[in-house]
Amino acid sequence: MSDDHRHSLGRRGERLAAEHLERLGYRVVARNYRTRFGELDLVATDEYVLVFCEVKTRRAGAGDPWWNLGEAKRRQVRSMGAIWLAEVHDRPRTSELRFDAIGIRIDRAGALVSLEHVQGAF
Repeated sequence: MSDDHRHSLGRRGERLAAEHLERLGYRVVARNYRTRFGELDLVATDEYVLVFCEVKTRRAGAGDPWWNLGEAKRRQVRSMGAIWLAEVHDRPRTSELRFDAIGIRIDRAGALVSLEHVQGAF
């Protein structure tokens, strides 16, 4: 799979994940926030919790979206979250922080096959 195709698949998954979070009542406050450690996929909030969300998207039949969410990746996302908190001064203030993961499978036509949202994944 080319990098361009993989990038477009990832962006499609992130859009689907953002729509999912919005349906749950969250407001997406950042997408693809770049830090020196990498990119935060989504940051969302409701009035109580600020959620850093890692999105993993795969083609249906191409394996488990969670394969690339090992300890090193979780540590990286936590570091990126800490940077976001330090750098974004007009951020929402909530009583809770949470790190979620959303695993998405998309078919060859681009349609959603499955979406699994794990709250407090790490």
